[in-house]
Amino acid sequence: MAGGGRSLGLWAALVLVAGNMIGSGLYLLPATLGAVGSITVISWVIAGGGALVLALVFAYLGLLRPQADGAVAYASEELGPALGHFGWFTYWLTSCCGTSAVAVAATGYLGFFFPVLKSTWPGVASSIAIVWLMVGVNLIGPRLVARIGAATLVVGLAPIVLASGVGLAYFRPEVFAASWNVSGGSDFAATVSSVTPIFWAFLGLECANVVAAVVENPKRNLPLAAVGGVALALAIYLAASVAIMGLLPAKALAASSAPFADAIHGVAGALTAALVAACALAKASGTLGGWILVAAESNRSGAAVGFLPRWISEVAPDKGLTRDLILVGVMMSASIYASASPSLGKQFGVLINVTVVLSMVLYLLCSLALLKMAAELETARSRLVARIAGAVGAAFSLGVILAADPGLRLPTLVVTAVSFGLYGLSRWRRAQPA
Repeated sequence: MAGGGRSLGLWAALVLVAGNMIGSGLYLLPATLGAVGSITVISWVIAGGGALVLALVFAYLGLLRPQADGAVAYASEELGPALGHFGWFTYWLTSCCGTSAVAVAATGYLGFFFPVLKSTWPGVASSIAIVWLMVGVNLIGPRLVARIGAATLVVGLAPIVLASGVGLAYFRPEVFAASWNVSGGSDFAATVSSVTPIFWAFLGLECANVVAAVVENPKRNLPLAAVGGVALALAIYLAASVAIMGLLPAKALAASSAPFADAIHGVAGALTAALVAACALAKASGTLGGWILVAAESNRSGAAVGFLPRWISEVAPDKGLTRDLILVGVMMSASIYASASPSLGKQFGVLINVTVVLSMVLYLLCSLALLKMAAELETARSRLVARIAGAVGAAFSLGVILAADPGLRLPTLVVTAVSFGLYGLSRWRRAQPA
């Protein structure tokens, strides 16, 4: 390609970053936020501000370590192998837990056509069945997964765009105002507690550093694309959130298993609502297939360096991921079963809260790594900006962890203990003679 192999201008890179975040994460999120109210619009701004800072963190990391083996490598290189293992372990777990939430979202929109799936155990069975269907697709091959993901990308954005347009056109201020805070707590508590589930929609912002190798003038365009991509996603999220909360009361949103379809139903009719539900279901399925592949690859990479027993993985990169995919399918099925709740929205909320807290651990480590690496930047101004971004990113990540449901702190500590225990075991195993 012309330009020394670089082919993405600023706008193309910006759209790529935004497109990698905007997806199935938003489809069931209004049901979770409906239990709090329209005050969560403020939480969107807070979460979006933190995401902008973290995007800048990963943009600088991508510039300083363009050859790093993914986001989990930064902690290993700068903070030590034990914390590198911790970053890998949390990422591996979030890939499984997060993907489980996508399966629950898919069941939510499938329930628009088959209402029986809104019940607890039929919904659990449907989510597990969807997981194994997409595991089967992955067993056929990653090329099929990529084709399905590409085919559902544009289709999946249609519900968000349509619901935002219809919602803003038929926006009812009295509905929005009446739903301001239905959580039963203070406005401050409602706002802060909502940041954790909302940040689910921003997971994947670290993809900015992946495009560093193909961005024209990366020193200028990569930070702009990273921050601009998150800003574009935030604008779309805010528009969709305000629109849907101006159409349906908070109580109706909290009880919904397909919020975008239900919101449009009363305005545009059943046929349009069914189309929205079908598009959301397609996008969730495409996203699910891709994340299952990511989780399986994370499993293989961990086994390859000794973090996991090699017998549970197809370690050789030229072989299929059969054992890895089966393990991921089992773990996802277990997480869906363990998080079973009376409503899909509540189950979705449990899964995404766990996923966000574990993801913030990785973001915290990467922000701390940037604080060490900032000295390598060429100018005093860039070093200052990088250090500020690293410090604010670390503070925000820690704040999200502390603001999460107190019930998640013990599981987080357990994950931490298990991670360091497994790291010690892997070091001991590698020290033994073959």
